[in-house]
Amino acid sequence: MRIQERTGAGNNRAAAPVQPTTGERLPAPPRERKPALAALAVLLILVGALGATTLVLRAGERVEVVKVTGDIQAGESVGDNVDPVLVADDAGINYVKWTQIDALKKLKAKSKIYAGTLVIGEMFAAGNDLPPGKAVVGLSLKEGQYPLGIEGGDTVAAYLVGNSGSSSSSSSDDEANTSGAPIVADAVVNSVPADKSDSTISSTTKRITVTVDVSDAAALARAAAANQVALVKVPGN
Repeated sequence: MRIQERTGAGNNRAAAPVQPTTGERLPAPPRERKPALAALAVLLILVGALGATTLVLRAGERVEVVKVTGDIQAGESVGDNVDPVLVADDAGINYVKWTQIDALKKLKAKSKIYAGTLVIGEMFAAGNDLPPGKAVVGLSLKEGQYPLGIEGGDTVAAYLVGNSGSSSSSSSDDEANTSGAPIVADAVVNSVPADKSDSTISSTTKRITVTVDVSDAAALARAAAANQVALVKVPGN
């Protein structure tokens, strides 16, 4: 009886699973090398670094140019209505450099330039050259003789209006006055000074210059001297 029990106990111990020794690891499969992917990663890194360097270099290529800080009417100089501003250099744009500001102030605007505009050379010319057959006439008009909001570039009609304080009107002027025909049908406003710059005359009077045909200049100037001109804004090109 005892022999059999011992034999059975020995069989049970032999059937127990064998545990691996602590610290031993199963062999790992060898890693597959991918040189193409490694080369692509290196290439992407180099491209990114090159792009960042290019952006830094381009950001450094900036120039100081002229920006208009107030509206400039046609035929006027920029005066002190300018500030320097940094922009990216572009060979395709004829910016006026801030170092050229003294020369710019001697030029006249070809057309109205609005505040906030970056100045380019094509906006200005030496003197206020008139097209053939045109003349510039200056008008000193009181409030009511010009429309509110009139500005450079507007097209206006100039009418002869009665003036009880003057009796020097010619018969031709009287005919124009009674017929309702304008002295000039399509005069172009060159400049309208701001109210604050009219300190030499009444605050309700504006010195307005207009461009007209040479054939209309004499009649308009004569009516302006007699203070018998009123402007009306009309559609224009």
